[in-house]
Amino acid sequence: METKNIMIVGVGGQGTLLTSRILGGIATDAGYDVKISEVHGMAQRGGSVVTFVRFGRQVAEPIVEAGQADVLIAFERLEALRYAHFLKKDGVLILNDQKIEPMTVAAGMAEYPEHIMETLKADYKVVAVDAQAEAKKLGNARVFNTIVIGVTAKHMEFPRENWLRIIEKTVPPKTIDINVAAFEAGYEMAEA
Repeated sequence: METKNIMIVGVGGQGTLLTSRILGGIATDAGYDVKISEVHGMAQRGGSVVTFVRFGRQVAEPIVEAGQADVLIAFERLEALRYAHFLKKDGVLILNDQKIEPMTVAAGMAEYPEHIMETLKADYKVVAVDAQAEAKKLGNARVFNTIVIGVTAKHMEFPRENWLRIIEKTVPPKTIDINVAAFEAGYEMAEA
């Protein structure tokens, strides 16, 4: 198997690090060599956060180069636009269709780009979901990232049961039930 490259992008507090731990866990559980790299921007202040997960028979380094990501998981529209060039030509962009204005926009020093979704869809295979709205339906807006993991699972080769087992081992014990429900909701959304 050739090495698989996954990139996760978002802003601080959106669960990119938990997502990378779950993805790393599922690949490790399947017997692959896994490398994870976390690149924090101004994560504590809502700044950009990037993590890489690479897995295969033998993985030398954790960094994914531009044009090499098989899957790009983006928890926010502008972050998707900012990092889309990391996708392979046949890669898939899993996008949580949420808008979070960066500090420069909030301070009036820049404008949030318009037509991000259209721009992305013109060049990439995009699977967009409103995971935030779905999480609110479940009663916990914080599990939107697990919904996105459920959508992502449909674009990877690991069995559903394995994802559930790794989620249960990775999330805090008191949040297992809501995270399992969130994963299932995302998994079903991907089928629709």
